[in-house]
Amino acid sequence: MKVPNSALGQWLDRSGMSRKELARRVNSKAAQAGEPHISTNATRVRCWLEGETPRAPVPELLAGVFSDRFGYRVTTYDLGLGDGGTADAALVYNSSYADTVEVVADLGRADVDRRKFLTAAPVAVVAGVGPSRDWLLNTLDQEPEPGPRVHLSDVTAVKNMFETFQRMDIFQGGGSGRLVLADYMNVHVYPLLRRAHSDDVRRALCEAAAEQTYLLGWMAYDNGEHAVAQRYLIQSLRLAEESRNPALGAHVLAGMADQATLLGNPVEGRRLAQAGRQGLSKTTSPACLADLWCLEARALALLGEKPGAARAVAQSEKAYERVHLDEEPAWAAFIDPAYLHGEHANTFRDLEDPKAAEEHARRSIGHAAKQNRARRGAMSQAALAVSHLQRRDLDAAYAAGMRTLKLSAQVKSSRCVEAVQDLQKRMQPFGGERLVADFNERARELVAAA
Repeated sequence: MKVPNSALGQWLDRSGMSRKELARRVNSKAAQAGEPHISTNATRVRCWLEGETPRAPVPELLAGVFSDRFGYRVTTYDLGLGDGGTADAALVYNSSYADTVEVVADLGRADVDRRKFLTAAPVAVVAGVGPSRDWLLNTLDQEPEPGPRVHLSDVTAVKNMFETFQRMDIFQGGGSGRLVLADYMNVHVYPLLRRAHSDDVRRALCEAAAEQTYLLGWMAYDNGEHAVAQRYLIQSLRLAEESRNPALGAHVLAGMADQATLLGNPVEGRRLAQAGRQGLSKTTSPACLADLWCLEARALALLGEKPGAARAVAQSEKAYERVHLDEEPAWAAFIDPAYLHGEHANTFRDLEDPKAAEEHARRSIGHAAKQNRARRGAMSQAALAVSHLQRRDLDAAYAAGMRTLKLSAQVKSSRCVEAVQDLQKRMQPFGGERLVADFNERARELVAAA
């Protein structure tokens, strides 16, 4: 038995159109789209209202008709006709600013609604190569939609919220407040992108939106939602380009590089980090440069290129020597000794250099403890534990592993859980040792809770 499409009925009632008029407008929209073979009538509209799902491209045509009628974006999802191509569209780096705004707004709404198509969407291999190239090369001249003007005070309100959400991520983990941020973006930020702005306001607004869209992607990444993260990061990169802020774009590419390497594609991770460095050539953000070198080192380590990885670590440390925190943007706050030494520890861990890994891990742990950063502390304790395992020191590895478990329980971060699971695998060669059994038992409790 068909279920009446109440959503479509509500939109039709609100529009004031009759079924006959809706059919006429769909036919007109089809002709404009080069689909003259599509012809509908009031009877067919009645069937849709009664629960029949029209074939493609009719749902998108209907969405276009209602969007024209109301003067803002109405999606096929709003009409009860499925999600359309939102997941795939969010992987595209649009040359059109207007199209980018609609894609990122649709992505945010899908995320908040927790639609199954988005959480089940795959991560696209090497999806970042095209966007990183276009970010470096494109010169854009799109104009915003007409409407109520946005002022710098509106942008300031958005930017003031960034630090709050960033601190939530740093201290509580990406899974803690991401949906709150997504809802904030959908209600307060993405609608501003559709309105009219002066050039300076438009750049500032796109910068603020890019920062927080990146943070959405990063929080999804930290929570293990990689397909969602990938799509947010690509759209953030496009907004960063619109803001004319190369350092911010390079920062987004750093996040994309980190994800690519984590997901087993260090070749793409290295390319993305290199693209970010090229974009930084005429700007001053030593912190971002240190991060990009750090991430290139991570990729090179996984590729087995020990001399190159060591040089990249040295370049990262050299860049960080020039950092003045009061001159860095707010989004660079996490790029500090706790973070960098922690990532360098992972680099030397992957190079099977336990001495260097232990040195960097301990320095990271010290800084993280002073800042009460449980997530960073947990990940660096895990790197320390691995360095002990590489030296066949199970007692020390167990102690560091227990500290990893304690800190991981304080945050909602899939990366911490994955670090614990990695430790479990690395302890397997020690067989039935009592310490291994005890660690596995306690680790199972953490993983089950996650």
